[in-house]
Amino acid sequence: MSEKNQMTHFDAEGRAQMVDVSEKHSTIRIAKASGAVCMSLNAISAVKSGKTKKGDVCMVAELAGITGAKKTAELIPLCHPVELTSVNISTEIDEENRSILVTAIVKTTGRTGVEMEALTAVATTCLTIYDMLKSVDREMTIKDIMLLSKSGGSSGDFKRNTPEQFYTS
Repeated sequence: MSEKNQMTHFDAEGRAQMVDVSEKHSTIRIAKASGAVCMSLNAISAVKSGKTKKGDVCMVAELAGITGAKKTAELIPLCHPVELTSVNISTEIDEENRSILVTAIVKTTGRTGVEMEALTAVATTCLTIYDMLKSVDREMTIKDIMLLSKSGGSSGDFKRNTPEQFYTS
């Protein structure tokens, strides 16, 4: 295995370690992730009407996603605490596929990337949607949480080869 492909979160004895980024240069880093919550037509209708017991589902979920991005290092043991410069969460109702699509774009200027922050933002947003609608539909499914792209850093840019809109219920 080449040195570049070795697992960086383990030392020579196989113990977990936080990667040393002290020698890395700060660069602008951006990560985009997405996911979806598939649900019943009743749940979609409740979101669209804005008449749920817990309030505006998408607004609250988007705020939760921002909080999730900011707390990633507290949840994922080997993630570095990252000073985020921007977190943008968007939700979109996809009536045809009975889904709420979630996208997160996270930015920083730093020595390590923000892929985990973007993924955590999406997961937190999706979980909040579920929490807010579980009284309407307990059979909701959270699916397809994935990194879509990332830029910055020594590993270069990444862009997923699959289209972003492929959610089905």
